Amino acid sequence: MNKKALIGNVLLLITAIIWGTAFAAQRVGMDHIEPFTFGASRYVLATLVLIPIILFFDGKKKKEPGYVAPTPEALKEENRQTLKGGIMCGVALFVASSFQQIGIQYTSAGKTAFITALYIVLVPVFGLFLKKRVTWLTWLGVALSAVGLYLLCIKEDFTIEMGDFIVFLCSICFAVHILLCDHFTDKANPLKLSFIQFFVACILSWIAAFIVETPTISGIMAAGFAIFYCGVFSAGVGYTLQMVAQKDTDPTIASLLMSLESVFGAVGGYFILHEVLSSKELIGCVVMFAAIIVAQIPLPERKK
Repeated sequence: MNKKALIGNVLLLITAIIWGTAFAAQRVGMDHIEPFTFGASRYVLATLVLIPIILFFDGKKKKEPGYVAPTPEALKEENRQTLKGGIMCGVALFVASSFQQIGIQYTSAGKTAFITALYIVLVPVFGLFLKKRVTWLTWLGVALSAVGLYLLCIKEDFTIEMGDFIVFLCSICFAVHILLCDHFTDKANPLKLSFIQFFVACILSWIAAFIVETPTISGIMAAGFAIFYCGVFSAGVGYTLQMVAQKDTDPTIASLLMSLESVFGAVGGYFILHEVLSSKELIGCVVMFAAIIVAQIPLPERKK
């Protein structure tokens, strides 16, 4: 492994830690404010943080040797795709993160992390509708995730807690969000697309907050650290580290490292919030993590 790849792997591990521990911060934030207000405040910071990052990388790109400025037609098309993709991704992000923030009020940060991570398994399955190939390992991952979800969430009387079900809806929406991002990132400017999606999610969150909640400055200030951590570190720093690191990291290793987010979510819940999972729930976490890993293993290409 070369030095750049090693640095990239370390940065992705840090990203997974940031994203995982953000679940604990989200749970803490719910002690002071309501879900839409938290999301709105978080995305205000996420949007603002990306402005200097965009300016930095745009300036850096123009100074690279061999840089060729895009034609006006190409730039116009890129901007059109960036705006269109940003709006669609922003709507999906708003719905997904809202389900997550509402659900985490009624379940633990650790369970939220593992259930949310199911999007990694759901993405290739949903890809069937886009005529993408699904391997037998993916189907094995689906089967394992179903077993893990049962152990983690289903009670003896075959009922599921409301919070767990809402977070499961969140994982479905995140799978849609990932597919939308995958569709537009090749056609749009990734950082600017992310800026627009955060801005759209921010606006929609504020609208929802003023309709169904009662946002207060005192409540937002009380949840200040949780909002700051989720807005600046989880969104701004986490996204930037991912983008920088994946340039020099094998895609399979990158996805495996980022899937550790679910593990760090459970660890953060234990050490920060003193959450304790039952033996059955712990086994469910292990099975679900196995499903996440299995679903990301690429099969060797068949020789023609």
